[in-house]
Amino acid sequence: MINLMLTTCTSETRRPPDNAHVPAELLAGLGARDAWISPKFLYDALGSKLFEAICELPEYYPTRTEASIFERYGAEIARVAGLGATLVDLGAGNCAKAAKLFPLLQPAQYVAVDISSEFLCEALENLRQRFAHIEMTGLGLDFSERLELPPSVRAQRRLFFFPGSSIGNFTPEQARAFLLRVRGQCGDDGGLLIGIDLAKDRATLQAAYDDALGVTAAFNLNVLRHVNRLIGADFDPRQWRHHSFYHEAQGRVEMHLEARRLQTVRWQGGGRSFRAGERIHTESSYKYRQADAVRLLEQAGFEATRMWTDARHWFTVIHAQAVT
Repeated sequence: MINLMLTTCTSETRRPPDNAHVPAELLAGLGARDAWISPKFLYDALGSKLFEAICELPEYYPTRTEASIFERYGAEIARVAGLGATLVDLGAGNCAKAAKLFPLLQPAQYVAVDISSEFLCEALENLRQRFAHIEMTGLGLDFSERLELPPSVRAQRRLFFFPGSSIGNFTPEQARAFLLRVRGQCGDDGGLLIGIDLAKDRATLQAAYDDALGVTAAFNLNVLRHVNRLIGADFDPRQWRHHSFYHEAQGRVEMHLEARRLQTVRWQGGGRSFRAGERIHTESSYKYRQADAVRLLEQAGFEATRMWTDARHWFTVIHAQAVT
């Protein structure tokens, strides 16, 4: 059945995340010696659409590589994960990745979770017309800070779906803490289906985060417009440039915004001057070795039951069961 709240795309689906902490978090990052903005703020409505475009770029291999794994091993993944679960899609975006798995996983309930509630609402309105037999719920939630599912989400056989190597946006310590929160919501019979980008050559990684068309640059610069709305700032995106690189020692790709000239940015209650060439760190994307990914899951209370990779071993999909 369809959650009736979704028929008009109101109530739970349209509920914005609790963002009382947002100004404080942004101000702390912008006021730090090395300024930073959390990557979750990249995903307002426009940012989400720009990321959709990034996923279509030839340089951005993660989406199509992960998709090839699901295409080749989908039936096997469904046998391992089990049918009829409550599928909790973390960072659902346009819900397309989960929707492709519906015929295989046959979820009893689909729970789409995303910080961009407006974008999520639109996606679910379209999705429910195609899968009217699946109960659906949308949650506007910043799951990087907390993960507490409401009573409307079935407690039995929860399968958390976290594709796209979004786990890479967390530091290893943050990733452990996040996965522990997921484990806490799994119950005794829950599990996790997660996609993780694997370590590879520098050229491939750098091209994926700095495409020839400049879509990634637009995606990165758009965060300044989002910040302007959230804290009343006056960032001028024209005075900043996208900068990304692979930090080999840290095992991660970093995205930054670099000031084109000396400038002062103001916001409600304060401001800051930025030197020409000074950067704001907007995203890190950690790349794992497969053994390290398994170790991370084990530290969070999961047991990796099966792993699938592509022919080049660029990406892995792992099913992990909650350990009781």
